[in-house]
This record gives sequence, C-alpha cells and structure tokens, in this order.
Amino acid sequence: MKIQVDIEKSLLSNGRSFTLKAKFSSEEDFVVLFGPSGSGKTLSLQTIAGLTEPDSGRIVIGDRLLFDFRTGVNIPARQRRIGYVFQDYALFPHVTVEENVAFGLKRAWQWRLPPKDRWRVNEFLEIFEISHLAQSFPRDISGGQRQRVALARSLIRRPQLLLLDEPFAALDPLLRGRLRKELLAIQERFSIPVIMITHDPEDIKVFAETLVIYEEGRVCHVEPFLRVNGAESVEQFLLP
Repeated sequence: MKIQVDIEKSLLSNGRSFTLKAKFSSEEDFVVLFGPSGSGKTLSLQTIAGLTEPDSGRIVIGDRLLFDFRTGVNIPARQRRIGYVFQDYALFPHVTVEENVAFGLKRAWQWRLPPKDRWRVNEFLEIFEISHLAQSFPRDISGGQRQRVALARSLIRRPQLLLLDEPFAALDPLLRGRLRKELLAIQERFSIPVIMITHDPEDIKVFAETLVIYEEGRVCHVEPFLRVNGAESVEQFLLP
C-alpha cells in the first residue's frame, strides 16, 4: 500500500517558532522515521493521524485521500482508519486491560458491547497473550504487557495503517529484542503497514524497509528498501 506524505506545519509557542516540512513516500510495510528529538517526527505522525492539521500539503494512504489543503479535504481522525500507539501507550489507568482493549470498539452512546464485539475483545486478548490480565489495571502490569494492550486496542478496529511512536523506548533493553520479534509477527499476521519513530539504530536494522531521516524540521533523506536489501550497517545512512 502506498503512503504519500507531503506537508508543512508551523508552530509558535512562548515566542519560539518551529516549521515542519515533511515529504516522503513508500510502498513498503515498514517505514521508519529517524532523527534527533524535536526534528518533527512526532508532529508528522500527528498530521497523518488527523490529530493536527497541516498548514498545507497532501496525505494519501493507499487509495484514500486523507488531507489535501488545495481542495479542502481533511478526513476526521476517527474516520481515517489509523491505529496509533503513543510512546507512553496512553492506556486508561482507571479501567481494566479488557476495558482498554474494548474501548476501540465502543460507540459514544454504548454502555455495553454487543455479543459479537465482546467475542472480538476476547479474541484479541488471546492473540496478544493477555487474557490472564483481563481484569488487571495498567499500573499492575509490566511495560511489555502494557505495549501489548496498546497494540491490541489500536488493531481491534482493523485500521489501514499503524503508527508507532518509539514503541520500545520505555522498555528494558533485554526485553526489546523479544518484542521486536513479536512486532514483526503481529505486522505479518494483520498484514498492516507500519510507520514507526525510533532513536535506536537497532530498530532500523530490524524494521526499516524505507528509512526517513529528519533534521531540524525537514526530511533530509529517504532511503528505500533498506531491510530487504540486507544492508550490513545502517551507520552509512546516519552520518551527516
């Protein structure tokens, strides 16, 4: 599925300004955004998800035009069919694991889920191996388990695209290797393209089929087919 992003967005806060100019495209399953903090990676994800409106440009996912400044198209976030896992997972602390996963299926007017949706929640708890945690609260489970809950909640609505903001940053280094393998398996099972932000070169080696490098609010380099070409080292793409 082709991903096309070509947007600009300016922000002003406390007398300081920041301008994002992001342009990249890919037809691969894994797009990795890499660059220093504050270079515009998260802002790019927010514009793709519909949480922030660009000042100009265009966003196309597959055959769906999500945003086009020139024609006035701006699909609301809930209608974009995009799953988003935030860096801190953004789980609801006052409800259980089961209720967090079920949230993705609830409508504003619903108090209870219909039987078919309750069955789907149980199915996803099993897929992500968190059934035994169904009645636990986020504060009582590990970082890796919270990540699984966040992924289950994002994928249960069958999104067209999954956005991940540094999914392994909060995890112990020893846990990251196992969860990288799990994420690859999840992506293959759901056949969903992923755009991931990372600061870790190891994530680039494992995931990047298209590498997008950011510097000071701009995409300065796009390297396609990195993982499938089996590059021996990613350092050549990270040097100034």
